[in-house]
Amino acid sequence: MSARSHHHERHRSERTGWLRAAVLGANDGLVSVGALVLGVAASQASHSDVLIAGVSAWIAGALSMAAGEYVSVSSQADTEQADLELERRELERYPEREREELAQIYVGRGLDAELADKVAGQLMAHNALEAHARDEIGISDTVGAKPLQAAWASSLSFTLGVVPPLLAIWLTPSAWLVPVVFVVCLAFLAVLGALGAWAGGADVRKGTQRVFVWGALAMLVTAGVGALFGVSAG
Repeated sequence: MSARSHHHERHRSERTGWLRAAVLGANDGLVSVGALVLGVAASQASHSDVLIAGVSAWIAGALSMAAGEYVSVSSQADTEQADLELERRELERYPEREREELAQIYVGRGLDAELADKVAGQLMAHNALEAHARDEIGISDTVGAKPLQAAWASSLSFTLGVVPPLLAIWLTPSAWLVPVVFVVCLAFLAVLGALGAWAGGADVRKGTQRVFVWGALAMLVTAGVGALFGVSAG
């Protein structure tokens, strides 16, 4: 048996379902909690108040991410199911018209009319709904909505993103809290951006810069607002 028969390509698009939620969750955990504790710390709050604020933001954020992703992706799944049900009824009522429609899709992709009709017929004989879902609607196992997967990935990744700023708060004296948390968050933002870009097959430098710059901006603005309110309250 030739080596070619064992060849199997693993495309990164297979990861998009969980990768999007994971990167979003970790980035949100790191930036939102990091920015929050920086703002609280800059307002001259006590060390314990900053830690309590960070832990509270972690719990609320993780639950919010899970619920938000589940509701959002469930809505997408409902829409997909409605489209599939509509396509199923059309296949039952007008099978020949649906075959012609599928064949025209393949003609538009470059097949000649005779071959396109033959391919459409064979695919519909195998699994008509699957063929129309994939090639007409754009729904497949790779890109289909998976609410539970998105929910747990977002919640877990948010929690992982929260770990660096919370550890920095716990281990750092009050006098050094703001600069240490800021530097720790920036370092992990760079790592997160690089990992996300690498896992998705994108440009690592561009991915790192994008996450780093926007995350740093969010934390700087929040810390500035916290410092302003701290001065006003004082």
